[in-house]
Amino acid sequence: MIAKLFKSELKGKLSAVPSKSYVHRMLICAALADGESEISNYIKSEDILASIDCIKSLGAEVTEEGDTLKIKGSGGKKLRDGVFKCRESGSTLRFFIPVAAAKCSSSVFTGSERLMERGVGIYEDILPEKKVFITKDNGEIRVKGALQPGVYEIPGNISSQYITGLLFALPLLGGDSEIRVIPPVESRAYIDITIEVLKLAGICIRETKENTFEIKGNAKYRPLKERAEGDWSNAAFIYAMNGLGQDIEMDGLKNDSVQGDRICREHFKRLDRPGAVVDIGGCIDLGPVLFAYAAAKHGGRFTGTERLKIKESDRAAVMAEELKKFGVQLQVSEKEVIVPEGGIKAPVEILDGHNDHRIVMALCALLTVTGGEIKGAEAVKKSYPGFFEDLRRIGLNVEIN
Repeated sequence: MIAKLFKSELKGKLSAVPSKSYVHRMLICAALADGESEISNYIKSEDILASIDCIKSLGAEVTEEGDTLKIKGSGGKKLRDGVFKCRESGSTLRFFIPVAAAKCSSSVFTGSERLMERGVGIYEDILPEKKVFITKDNGEIRVKGALQPGVYEIPGNISSQYITGLLFALPLLGGDSEIRVIPPVESRAYIDITIEVLKLAGICIRETKENTFEIKGNAKYRPLKERAEGDWSNAAFIYAMNGLGQDIEMDGLKNDSVQGDRICREHFKRLDRPGAVVDIGGCIDLGPVLFAYAAAKHGGRFTGTERLKIKESDRAAVMAEELKKFGVQLQVSEKEVIVPEGGIKAPVEILDGHNDHRIVMALCALLTVTGGEIKGAEAVKKSYPGFFEDLRRIGLNVEIN
């Protein structure tokens, strides 16, 4: 799909899309509960649809009523085997592997080629010690063995998704466990979201000392009846547009949310001044939109960028490739990205979304100022399927082909 955006003046009010971080986690808790849960305020993004498919593989029953999902959980029921279709969702893959190992004798995980390339290296390292073995075969990931309670040491600078997966699974086991997260711990906010949602489901995780978590076994998940809060990660693209001259109001966001990406507004303010240095280690998903914003403003130096290469695309390299079409030459190294001062010009080449929703939306923020075309724009369906429709409603001049 190619989206041709014309320079536009956007003015109006938008409601924040639901936080997929919350919906993902609520779905898993609901599937593990014995009884019926209700999760309201959800949208059919590709990532959420992947998780719905996967909770069905755990034995949950799902019905939809408007923007509400009703989930009849499978409780502590054990399964012989399961097939988990993760599409392109890294969080779905990493959340469900330990859960499947706690519930199923064996399981198979499938997904896009890029997802399989990104892999689950941390689980391959730590799970064999707990009698769970992971193999890769013909573009699939196979998991065999019953997860055991015990002490799990896991690096904190790769992805919090591995920690979240274990936090879901370990309460199901017959004994107590402990997760020790090895510093540096990045994206700590996502761990906090997991603990918050687990508490809603009756699972208490105790942090005995910093980044060490005690998990009691033989726990019972209870049904949920919750409304997902608005998503700060996707709201960041709207705030970027406001900083570039648009006038969009946002509602549905919690200012005291534990979502780490709420820091986006502070980072945009820093980038409104020359010489900004921004550490994105704790909010790595903001990387693309912050690079785009800096390119249109005064540039900036970004640290904590190492994990960008293991996302849906190699986001630092990809943004360097695409911002070059705006006349901006990024300097990308292993641990930092430098965006030079100088501003942007209208691209004469078609931009490429690289099948990455955050790349598409970051580039579109710039195209509202310059105009231009971007191919692969359908990638927004991963997290914000109504992105173009919402913006069109408040003034975006866009042609979709």
